[in-house]
Amino acid sequence: MEQLTYAVCTKCQGLNRFAVSKQRKPICGSCKADLPVHGSVIDVTDYTFHKLVQKSPLPVIVDVWAPWCGPCRAFAPTFEEFSQKYIGKFVFAKLNSDDNQHVSGQLGIRSIPTILVYKNGHEVTRQSGMIPREHFDSWIQQF
Repeated sequence: MEQLTYAVCTKCQGLNRFAVSKQRKPICGSCKADLPVHGSVIDVTDYTFHKLVQKSPLPVIVDVWAPWCGPCRAFAPTFEEFSQKYIGKFVFAKLNSDDNQHVSGQLGIRSIPTILVYKNGHEVTRQSGMIPREHFDSWIQQF
C-alpha cells in the first residue's frame, strides 16, 4: 500500500498529495514542476510554509534549522528516520531559517533547531533545542 503525504509546489503554490516512492521524484499535478521533496521530508519556504500547515489534512511537524548549526545537522538523521516511520500519519517539513527569514521571524524563532507541530492550521506545540532520538518518538506520539 502506497503511503501518501503532501507538499506545496514552489512554482505554482498548488497543494499536492503524492505517494512517497524511492523510484520516482514527485511532480506537481498542475504545472508538472518537481516538488521540493527529499525522501519523505518536504522543504518549505517563506512562500509555501503557511499554505502547507493551513491546508494539510495531516498534522505537520516542522524542523526549523540552519546549515551552519551543529545540533541541527546532528538531529537531521533522526528527523529523516521518523519521517519514514510515520509516513501517512504526519507531514515532515524542514524550514531553513537562513534562507527563509520572513517566516522564521513571524514564528518567533530564537534558537535552532526548533521543532513545531501544526494541526488544522494551528501551532500545537514547539520544542527548542535538539530532541534526543530516544525521546523524539514518544514526543511525536502525543499528537
